Amino acid sequence: MIKTIIATSASALALVLATPALAEDAPATDAQVATDAPVMDFGTYGIDTANIDQDIKPGDDFFGYVNEKWLEANPLPPEYSRYGAFTLLGEKSTSDVKTLIDEMVAANPAAGTDERRIVDGYQAYMDTDAIEAAGLTPTYPYLTDIFQATSLDKLTGLWARPGFSSPIGGFVTVDQKAPESYTVYVGVGGLGLPDRAYYLDTSEKGVEIQGKYKAYLAFLLKEAGYSDPENAAQAVYDFEDSIARRIQWDRAVRRNRDLTYTAVTRDELVAMAGKFPVATLIEDSGLGKSDKFVLTQVKPDAERAKELGLSPEVLASMGSGIPGMFGLLADTPVSVLQAWTAAHFLSDNADVLPKRFDDASFAFYGQTLRGQPEQRPRWKRAIGEVEGELGELLGKAYVAKYFPPENKAAMETLVANLRTAMGESIDELAWMSPETKVEAHKKLDMFDPKIGYRPNLETYAGLAMDGSNPLANRMASARWEWQDNISKLGQPIDRTEWGMLPQTVNAYYNPTKNEIVFPAAILQQPFFALTNDPAVNYGAIGAVIGHEMGHGFDDQGAKSDGTGLLRNWWTPQDEAAFKERGDKLVAQYDAYCPLDDGKTCVNGRLTLGENIGDLNGLTIAWRAYKIATAGKEVPVIDGLTGDQRFFIAWAQVWRSQQREDSERQRLRTDPHSPEQFRTNIVRNIDAWYKAFNVQPGDKLYLPPEQRVKIW
Repeated sequence: MIKTIIATSASALALVLATPALAEDAPATDAQVATDAPVMDFGTYGIDTANIDQDIKPGDDFFGYVNEKWLEANPLPPEYSRYGAFTLLGEKSTSDVKTLIDEMVAANPAAGTDERRIVDGYQAYMDTDAIEAAGLTPTYPYLTDIFQATSLDKLTGLWARPGFSSPIGGFVTVDQKAPESYTVYVGVGGLGLPDRAYYLDTSEKGVEIQGKYKAYLAFLLKEAGYSDPENAAQAVYDFEDSIARRIQWDRAVRRNRDLTYTAVTRDELVAMAGKFPVATLIEDSGLGKSDKFVLTQVKPDAERAKELGLSPEVLASMGSGIPGMFGLLADTPVSVLQAWTAAHFLSDNADVLPKRFDDASFAFYGQTLRGQPEQRPRWKRAIGEVEGELGELLGKAYVAKYFPPENKAAMETLVANLRTAMGESIDELAWMSPETKVEAHKKLDMFDPKIGYRPNLETYAGLAMDGSNPLANRMASARWEWQDNISKLGQPIDRTEWGMLPQTVNAYYNPTKNEIVFPAAILQQPFFALTNDPAVNYGAIGAVIGHEMGHGFDDQGAKSDGTGLLRNWWTPQDEAAFKERGDKLVAQYDAYCPLDDGKTCVNGRLTLGENIGDLNGLTIAWRAYKIATAGKEVPVIDGLTGDQRFFIAWAQVWRSQQREDSERQRLRTDPHSPEQFRTNIVRNIDAWYKAFNVQPGDKLYLPPEQRVKIW
């Protein structure tokens, strides 16, 4: 389970694996950056004073006080469903990588070189004339395999192959209850809509989305050769609807790590599968040498549910999970499963098929679901494609050109101060007993911070790129990635491995390795600069680092110890006190209802881990800032005190706007709260009240006893 500072997508089979794609600055040309893309200026020391809105009281809306003027002056360009500080920097990273690729193209590298592979992958994706001319011919071998899989056993063997969507499957990762070894996790997927909630939605908007999704499925199945694509699409939709209603769990429930770990042997898994040929899935996927399988969705019995403190309502809401999926697959006609596989194959690869596929995919997933008026430019998507195939090769070139070594040194100092601050905070906790504090300190001491890039960037040995066939490249990459994944079985844990590229604008915490990871690309404005005022660096990147450290002590991360082992290291009294504080934060965020006249709200339970991360990150970053400036004179700059600059820097990080449809989707699927509410977490921090003279009567004011304080 990897927890990130932001998220934009997630694997259906991973426990919680978010890998974002974000944003740019740049010597801009029309070919590279849209001229109407928003820009931000963070001045000489990291604060954008020009956009502070003096007409908004900080105590009424701190997000608006710092960001509203910028939002009003920068309407969303049509290619974005949301845009903010993360997007800005992500676009800069994309532009920087484009410069690297352009240099490689100009050099016309020799066959077999790393540069040639990158160029071939990029040019194959960009050559839309060749894609159009090829038509569906590149898909014929794969569609033929689907339609020749006329039994459940044959189709299961196909699902085991990399590059094909599967409603159930496994992957190799670190074992949460034996973190010195790898094991196989098994999960369920199968949905074409972003979440089960879309299938259960009976509102006018929900029914409209369902209808457009069925029309999209019908388009795909007609292209696949179905004579009655509408009926085939309805059958596929009904299959997915059964998964949503009978199988899948609510996202908030799936966050509970105590519920997503059920270990079984191979024989037990085969017995559980009944008529479903799970042995075929295991053997054909290359997972046959494992005799341990961790199932991520198995509904607990009443005794286990009581032990975990699950309410009857939560238990009743849980689908049947993996056992139920086995039964559903065995009972569903193979013809329906073939249609599902064909539709998902074409949809998954729509962007490397003729334009009508790309347009249809964007019309539904971009325009209907996210309200995005225009498709992202092809060259930007091409960079994302190559990063998905050869990302660390690009990362090597990116680091060499764009990541100053002194940035890493500055981060190491900042992380050390944050670790000290967290330790002091643990010592001062009145609600935690001495024995639990000992365990918390052990975990903190064992944190493994990783900054910039991994030392042994991947070379993708054996992965060849075809300069004229982007679908072949994608399938070859899927095979390479899968072989790389299953090769871990039986091997020592690779603690040098990263879950993000150096050029990714994000950060994450991984509880099974107890590591916090900060790629090179995030170590730029508005998060960090060597020229920034210290208050700004601590309020921005310091709080981001603190956020990731906070995930080690959020409601789920705190279930692992310093070695990464999933175990309860809390006394019962301390665990109850911790839960009580988390429940207060849940209630606070449940009350934020940005859409539909207050009817569509933040899910405080789904977002709890990220909200604890924000609260803890900002709290310890402020303490670390005080450590860094102890005994030093902190100047007033542009009329702003050091504490004011610290909190303004935090608010600048979350400067963002989005379309309503995008926000609606995120409220259902994203474990991160909307940016305005992430910013306004300040209402729980005493130092913010003092810095901005926030008083009773201000809209964000909370009496001291109502402010949530955890770490």
